Amino acid sequence: MRSATATLAARAPEQALLVFRLDAERYALPLHRVRRALRAVAIAPLPGAPAIVLGLVDLAGTVMPVIDMRLRFGHQPRSLRPSDHLIYAHTGRRPVALLVDEATGVIDALPEDIVPGEIVLPGLALVEGAVKLPDGLILIHDLDRLLSLEEDAAIGQAMASAEEPAVSAAETPGPGAAGRDST
Repeated sequence: MRSATATLAARAPEQALLVFRLDAERYALPLHRVRRALRAVAIAPLPGAPAIVLGLVDLAGTVMPVIDMRLRFGHQPRSLRPSDHLIYAHTGRRPVALLVDEATGVIDALPEDIVPGEIVLPGLALVEGAVKLPDGLILIHDLDRLLSLEEDAAIGQAMASAEEPAVSAAETPGPGAAGRDST
């Protein structure tokens, strides 16, 4: 007879998922990729960034781009609301803040309740799978495919440009300074 401990050890571990909402649709992210979820804050602009990037936020000294998940998933764009949430996560290449309508909570999904993405929605690269719940499916988002390589590079360039300090008039060489010999 197997002990209860052996039975629990043989069972595959549950996967913790952070569930969020866009309109009436629910999505999830693997919880181990999420740093935290908080109410949305003011977003600083980021000129030159791809259209899905709303700007920048700073979380405890880490500046990261804000990705509009409504645009990424094909929902109608709308302005920032006080009830919106930012999910601070990591894509594998960079930390990001994901703007969502609401972060609704954490669920534990058993492996047998998760259906691979190619079975649920063939050809949809942004979804790694779906979890079956009594009240419907929740699509599990693949953070490694959130940004294309081109979008990631454009974000990096825009962020680097934003970090360059503006040259003040006091630092600008005066007339004739370029032709002086310092020897």
